[in-house]
Amino acid sequence: YDRTGFQSAGGCAGMCVDLTLFPLDTIKTRLQSQQGFYKAGGFRGIYAGVPSAAVGSFPNAAAFFVTYDCTKSLLGAGGPLAAPHVAPVAHMLAASLGEIVACLIRVPTEVVKQRTQASPSSTSYQMLVTTLREEGVRGLYRGYASTALREIPFSLVQFPLWEYLKTLWSWKQGHTLDSWQAAVCGAFAGAVAAFVTTPLDVAKTRIMLAKAGTTTAGGNIPLVLYDVWKSRGLTGLFAGSIPRVTFISLGGFIFLGAYEKREAGREI
Repeated sequence: YDRTGFQSAGGCAGMCVDLTLFPLDTIKTRLQSQQGFYKAGGFRGIYAGVPSAAVGSFPNAAAFFVTYDCTKSLLGAGGPLAAPHVAPVAHMLAASLGEIVACLIRVPTEVVKQRTQASPSSTSYQMLVTTLREEGVRGLYRGYASTALREIPFSLVQFPLWEYLKTLWSWKQGHTLDSWQAAVCGAFAGAVAAFVTTPLDVAKTRIMLAKAGTTTAGGNIPLVLYDVWKSRGLTGLFAGSIPRVTFISLGGFIFLGAYEKREAGREI
């Protein structure tokens, strides 16, 4: 099948999701920031950081799906993980590897995007130049570990849950699902995964936004989470969970629906 066509489909789906729902992402970042929602800009400049998201969105989504797809094919092609009862393990490994590869593109664009969202008076370009001048290329990869540690548990929940819900639904109705039904399963799986991983997302935001040289900027996730817990309690650990769940469940609907549509096209 045409893998390039799929890269484009996955990339386009990801880009549509990221740009359409961008204001929700800005609200989430500001709710999670150390300075608090209103000091970080409140509802002003809701599209601050959008150029960075636009640049990174397509390659990031394509990189994830190509890695996910190739790994799933390799593991499933007569290997030890080909049996149906161990299929979730193959999906988990494929999704985790997909996230690690995608993070190489996602993290620099995410650093610039979040810093611009939290200080809307700066442009994405100014923020990129400032980060490179003050911290070098390493500054653009600040938070790589925390992003990967957020994405891997997220994928470990979302993808097996998605595959399980699809199997369950198709078994109940006695035939394979339409792509809209797979999209509904994707939305539900995304919402669950988004909620349970919100504390890791809060830690990632704090690490990316922290001033260079501070302990938070050091990227110690348990320490950052403990600080948030101490200062803001449970509400602090789940700050921004409502926009995050909304963003990701709608994203899961579009993204996984598009993936499923293409999978169905391959089988015809």
